[in-house]
Amino acid sequence: MTTDMQTLVTFAKTKGFVYQGSEIYGGLANSWDYAPLGALLKENIKNLWIKNFVQKRRDMVLLDSAILMNPQVWVASGHVGGFSDPLIDDKNTKERFRADKLLEDLIEKMGADAESLKTKYGVNNLIPESWPLEKQTEVMRDEKVKNPNTGEVGDWSDAKQFNLMFKTSQGVTEDSSATVYLRPETAQGIFVNFSQVARTSRKKVPFGIAQVGKSFRNEITPGNFIFRTREFEQMEIEFFCEPESVAPGKHLEWHEFWKKACWDFLVKTIGIAENSLRMRDHEPDELSHYSDATTDIEFQFPFGWGELWGIADRTDFDLRAHMNESKQDLSYFDPYNNTKYVPYVIEPSVGLTRLFLAVLTNAYTEIENNEGKRVVMRFAPAIAPIKVAIYPLVKKFANEASELYELLSEHFVCEYDEAGTIGKRYQRSEEMGIPFAIAVEPENYNQGQVTVRFRDSGEQEIVKIENLVAWLKEKGC
Repeated sequence: MTTDMQTLVTFAKTKGFVYQGSEIYGGLANSWDYAPLGALLKENIKNLWIKNFVQKRRDMVLLDSAILMNPQVWVASGHVGGFSDPLIDDKNTKERFRADKLLEDLIEKMGADAESLKTKYGVNNLIPESWPLEKQTEVMRDEKVKNPNTGEVGDWSDAKQFNLMFKTSQGVTEDSSATVYLRPETAQGIFVNFSQVARTSRKKVPFGIAQVGKSFRNEITPGNFIFRTREFEQMEIEFFCEPESVAPGKHLEWHEFWKKACWDFLVKTIGIAENSLRMRDHEPDELSHYSDATTDIEFQFPFGWGELWGIADRTDFDLRAHMNESKQDLSYFDPYNNTKYVPYVIEPSVGLTRLFLAVLTNAYTEIENNEGKRVVMRFAPAIAPIKVAIYPLVKKFANEASELYELLSEHFVCEYDEAGTIGKRYQRSEEMGIPFAIAVEPENYNQGQVTVRFRDSGEQEIVKIENLVAWLKEKGC
């Protein structure tokens, strides 16, 4: 696991995981393309999430809703009126920043001394995003907060709210009636389809709807590589359960259930080291007004701890908001207790691109030996972009190696390489994160067997070719 972000970024770019977007034109700030290895890795994470939370569960279905939706959806959800960040300008440089994030950095640097801010400024907590804009401005100025880009004390403007949604026009006109938005989250597509999904899939509460898709937020201060980007993918579940009025406390039990399920997926399925994760329950004054409980699973990124997966008890806020705006009945009739109600919702939401960064960070390993330093990407076999490498020991064994490639590529994404020494090829496979490598030579091959090398240990094992597919699947590929 690496603790240096620049090292990770350079490696990802040069080894084919992530490219700068539009690079031949000088790039576009905060735009990234997923390169051949990165595209496969991201797809494997996504497919494993679907397998774990949809395919293997009888109480879950999958949805793919539109990115462009009726703008009233975003009025009802509160995004048009309230989906904003507090922004502040440095009048010296004309740069714009999120005030709450600069204040969070200030509090972190102050350490235990930050407690004095409560008394000095009359705030109840050290959560800047919950402070009034006037208070954020006051603290920024009085504490002489520095511009992070120049290192100089900023000449700060008044903090103001800035809406994060991308707005565009549908059709050939640009009047207000044609205004649409790029969705800032996938969740609302689930809520507006709740009744249709329940009816057509014949699911009974409690059940969930899962979705993977692109979202867009016009972040003013994105950064830390792909941690916070304007275009990103989310993997979200809205799990509908009995409300407090029908089953007191049951929704909180489901919240605890999903906390554990998400943690187990990260540790047991994806293979993230448990000591690089932590759970943080939101304090009462930190909760959204509609939430009864929210927990963040945080990961220790190279720049510090950051939110990876949020598990929120959203109560019945979203369904009721859409009922009020659409004038449609989104309540549910429970045949088990002959009761009609609006379900509560537990929302486990994880950013696929952010999880991708956590997986890269977790896998990156530098090993020193007599020949210098080499990098091994220790991906769990289930998510490794390429599962097995096939190398003819020398080029004259290419036909046998090609036969093996044809056999295995029916089941796995494989790498074929005959250039360079076998040692150099092994090293390249380690950088690609390939868990198993096979060097093909006739003596073994003619006996119906091959020698498989393990990426992490360097150990080797002889496996019969007829058993090779099953053997690789047993190893998690």
